[in-house]
Amino acid sequence: MTTNKLKIGIMSFAHLHAEAYIGNLRGTPGVEFIGFADEDAERGQRFAKQFNARLFPSYKALLDEKPDGALVCSENAKHRPLVEMAAEAGVHVLSEKPLASNLEDAQAMIDACKQAGVILMTAFPMRFSAPLLEVKATLDEGKLGKIYSFNTTNQGKMPMAHRKWFVDKELAGGGALMDHTVHLTDILRWFLQSDVVEVYAQTNRILHADTVNVETGGLLMLTFADGTFASIDASWSKPLNYPTWGGLKMEIISERGLSIVDAFSQNLTLYKQSQNSHVWPYWGSDANQAMLEEFVAAIREERAPKVTGEDGYKALEVALAAYQSAESGQPVKLPLR
Repeated sequence: MTTNKLKIGIMSFAHLHAEAYIGNLRGTPGVEFIGFADEDAERGQRFAKQFNARLFPSYKALLDEKPDGALVCSENAKHRPLVEMAAEAGVHVLSEKPLASNLEDAQAMIDACKQAGVILMTAFPMRFSAPLLEVKATLDEGKLGKIYSFNTTNQGKMPMAHRKWFVDKELAGGGALMDHTVHLTDILRWFLQSDVVEVYAQTNRILHADTVNVETGGLLMLTFADGTFASIDASWSKPLNYPTWGGLKMEIISERGLSIVDAFSQNLTLYKQSQNSHVWPYWGSDANQAMLEEFVAAIREERAPKVTGEDGYKALEVALAAYQSAESGQPVKLPLR
């Protein structure tokens, strides 16, 4: 296990999460944020000045610095070449979600990192949300009894104001459904330790209909291998003055009551059949920070991260199945390949 300070850089500033990651990396003990590279020179110079960060002239120049890890924050459709480049250089990778815009690219990224012997972690910060971790522990201990179903929402603001590529189907792989479905799919797979076997979905463009040409709302019904049902509402429905970029909420209907989770407000409430409710108040934790600390720990301990490239693949597969279902009007069986 290495104990030296780890050098980590960022490949591309296309994704708005890169802005937050700089602060997270600088606040992580034992980590040196070495800077970033961006194929958009104007954007790179702007953010280098804003964050007082080193801007490398190319991705190759950044990798020549021999970082231990790299965060890939490009447009979804451009993840693969950057991940493959990092893997070839022997650099561990944390890739933004969704892992890719198609399964072929996602599998190629997994294979490249496996062949190079480096980590591929998917950026699913909600795995590290304090209330969701509490729910996971409660489920694993069997305290909720049999789980019947989940009703979930992942809604956000229209992201075009920050990054126009989010509404470009070629670069993003889709619209709101691609943007938001993967988070909840991953959480549900993690909770249940079961894979999705069928997806039924509908999408529309009622919201922002005059502004974009991708879907801005979607409703999914998932069936898991263990028989559990889950619904997902994925949309860009939050107004611009909403206090956060969006929200992630879920209701868990179980044998022993109803659990309501608000991941962004960090609240958890459990209503039992015959007892008073239990309320867990605001935790005050930072899921992004915890995710990056896990990436760093996995590198140091030379182990697989808690969220893998395979997890990213599985979540992407559900999103792509949802598009197929919405187009055909019929449920779609998984796996797709």
